[in-house]
Amino acid sequence: MNFFQPSFRLSEKTRDGARARKSCHRPAAPCRRLLDDARTSQAVRDAVSELQDRLDPVRLMRQMRRGQQEIADLADGVGSQAGSEETSLDAFLAALRTAWEDGEVRPAARPKPRPKRGRLRPDPFGKVTDQLRERFDAEPLRTSRQLLEQLQEEHPGLYPDSLLRTLQRRVRIRRQERVRKAIFGSSTDEWVPQGVQTGTGARADPECAGT
Repeated sequence: MNFFQPSFRLSEKTRDGARARKSCHRPAAPCRRLLDDARTSQAVRDAVSELQDRLDPVRLMRQMRRGQQEIADLADGVGSQAGSEETSLDAFLAALRTAWEDGEVRPAARPKPRPKRGRLRPDPFGKVTDQLRERFDAEPLRTSRQLLEQLQEEHPGLYPDSLLRTLQRRVRIRRQERVRKAIFGSSTDEWVPQGVQTGTGARADPECAGT
């Protein structure tokens, strides 16, 4: 802070009755005030200037980034790249304006590949997907409860009430597809387009994907 943090310093204080008037010098770091003072000896100036160069935050950050890159290269078996050409200071400072867009910039902080998530369990409506789609297209006003009750009558014991929520998701997404087709004139033939953004901004649940 003594080298790089500017601060105010009182230069004069006067009183006008009960009111005190203060005036300060221009903000400057204590190190800069020491170097600008005519009473400072040349030996002290040289020592302070050398220490200021070693404490340069931009220089220290570049050294840390270079060290992190060397550690990451050694971990990957690539070898040290300490002899590679360094980025100029002007280019480094210019890149700071857009560095936030790239997120984490540390060489050692590399995103781990995430495996693609698949279906966690078999599709409970896999055998009747086409049948459900035809019934819904024929009577779009039918509710999910009515469709489920019809399946329960035709296939006793195979489609319990616990599947109502899954069927409701499918019917909701199918209705959104019909609205999209009415507005834009095109739609897919899938009962639930897997991975497609719905009109409400929600992603289709993988559990609800059709065959």
